[in-house]
Amino acid sequence: MNTPRVAEHMPLLEAKWTLDDAKQFVAAKEEYWQRDGLGHWAVLSDEAYVGWGGFQKEGTEWDFGLVLTPGNFGLGMLISRKAIAFAKADPRIEFVTVLLPPSRRNLGALVRAGAKFTKEIEYDGEVFRKYRLETS
Repeated sequence: MNTPRVAEHMPLLEAKWTLDDAKQFVAAKEEYWQRDGLGHWAVLSDEAYVGWGGFQKEGTEWDFGLVLTPGNFGLGMLISRKAIAFAKADPRIEFVTVLLPPSRRNLGALVRAGAKFTKEIEYDGEVFRKYRLETS
């Protein structure tokens, strides 16, 4: 989370992360697993950590997020395809939303996957573009 190339696309990230921040973050994500039976995963490739991502319930919608380490940005579509296949197989998930900051400009793969822009929203004082991808 302290890598500048990662942080540039995370407008809600306000300060350099500490070990305590990371522990609080993981605890919060674990609470989503307890509440919803689903949440974020650590993402591995060849047994090496490459990032984190998954589904988080926001109200009645399942939001998908993925954050990769800079050397693994190229794995984004492969990981996303696997996650969306998971969502399509899960009867709880009728559709997935994706919130992207305006700094994310290369959206062709997202659109080709079937995601449709729905609106701009404000979240914690920052503007995001919201996309919806049907899974059923």
